[in-house]
Amino acid sequence: MPERALEGITVVELGKTGASAYAAKLMADLGADAIKVEPPQGDPARALGPFPGHKLNPDASGTYLYLNTNKQGITLDISSEKGRAALDKLIGSADVLVHDFTPKEAEGLELVYDRIHALNGDLIMTSIFPFGASGPLRDYRAEELTLLSAGGWAWLNGWPGMPEQPPLKPYGFQTAYQGGVNAALATMGALFARQRGLARGQHIEVSVQECIASILEMTLPSWSYINVMAVRYGNRPIQPIEMMQCKDGAWIFALSIEEHQWQRLVELMGTPEWTTWEVAANRFVRASNWDALRPFFQEFVSQWNAADLYRAAQEKRVPFAPVSTLADLVSSEHLNVRGFFVEVDHPSAGKLKHAGAPYQLGGTPWEIRTPAPTLGQHNEQVLGKMLGLSKDEMAAATKGAR
Repeated sequence: MPERALEGITVVELGKTGASAYAAKLMADLGADAIKVEPPQGDPARALGPFPGHKLNPDASGTYLYLNTNKQGITLDISSEKGRAALDKLIGSADVLVHDFTPKEAEGLELVYDRIHALNGDLIMTSIFPFGASGPLRDYRAEELTLLSAGGWAWLNGWPGMPEQPPLKPYGFQTAYQGGVNAALATMGALFARQRGLARGQHIEVSVQECIASILEMTLPSWSYINVMAVRYGNRPIQPIEMMQCKDGAWIFALSIEEHQWQRLVELMGTPEWTTWEVAANRFVRASNWDALRPFFQEFVSQWNAADLYRAAQEKRVPFAPVSTLADLVSSEHLNVRGFFVEVDHPSAGKLKHAGAPYQLGGTPWEIRTPAPTLGQHNEQVLGKMLGLSKDEMAAATKGAR
């Protein structure tokens, strides 16, 4: 069996938003030895679900199970002196500490870099903060909606063609995942720098607001270069760029903004009369008259099943794309042939299909080795055998959590 990319690296994870959990998962799935430290009552993700049979089970939350593969799980009350002492001992031999508390919460828990650095000078400490470690918003608390709004995503999101509608939150916990993936990337960069002798330990601080603002494509340059604010365009500057429903109820995305693409689309449509009108002369004219032209285009699309239209457009080299539902993804022949989905057998939840990694390493493979831990599953192994705590010391550090 080839070695894994991060084998031999120990990661200690703390937090509550899912950002640190995702960062640690990304590293654990690449071979790192990740130790998840939960409060005695458990990670908040345990209450999120979905749950098998819709029955609440903190050891079987789908969100928790996905975020915590390949980890050992322990419980510590790090707000107590005994719990912090055990955490300090754990940190002393680790390579990475990642958390997603706010700066004020981290200070209250004594998770400040100067103190942590004194415990372990080689440690990479990665702090995922809502607004970063500096600036006037440093101490603001924030939830998913707050950060999506602060980062500009909610303004851009919404129902196309209805700019009068309010900003809209995208689905899921995007801020946690964006914060986590950036934290993992920066942490692995710091580990590489340490290996090269450029630095020993260092502190990485991630601003989730900046994670969101950094992925808004051309919206920031558009404002700074040409003073144009990106909006949820109903009338786009060029057309067609449309999401349309087909005869079978499925949706397809039509993108034919280059004139040669439009001409091939016109041929596919059989050169209907409306495509020869002056109001359809070029992509800019089509855009300014799209309210009048769109019903004609929709009538054409509505005569096709999505898969058939996609294949026909492909043959004409017209860039259409079917819009996959979740059921389409799970049953996708392409994704299944590539082995994207991974079946994980969990002692409480049974067999579940997890999304795999969007990359494949030829020499140091990505792999799900173990399912997410049950609450306190590895207390004895980590706190007792690894750190040498007695049963009384373990009970004091965990406040009686199993």
